[in-house]
This record gives sequence, C-alpha cells and structure tokens, in this order.
Amino acid sequence: MSKKTKFKTKSSAKKRFKVTGSGKLKRKHAFKRHILTKKSKKRKLRLTHDAIVDKSDERNIKQQLGLK
Repeated sequence: MSKKTKFKTKSSAKKRFKVTGSGKLKRKHAFKRHILTKKSKKRKLRLTHDAIVDKSDERNIKQQLGLK
C-alpha cells in the first residue's frame, strides 16, 4: 500500500488570504500602494477594509491553502 502524497501550501496564497470563522476567505483591496494623492479620502478609506473572496474563486484558493 502506497502513502498518499502531501501537498505544500502555496506561500503566495498563505500571505494574501485569511480564513474567517465561518470558512469564508478575506482579501485586501488593490490600488492602495502608491499614487494616492489623486484618490479621494472616501475611496482610500473604502479600500482599507477587507473584502470577501468571490464564490467562483473560493474553491481554487482553498485548494492552494490546503483546505477542503
């Protein structure tokens, strides 16, 4: 009988996503690194808050994180 192989977690996914208590995935918004002077305060504030990963992408990312 052969052993099942273990899959390594993708380091890039590990750094970019967090799993919530209910099993959803949190991510950061883009467009918040530079060229911030022309963006409004309201826009920058909205980009500060975390977003939930879309359901269509969830399965792929969970696989990269080594989750079911």
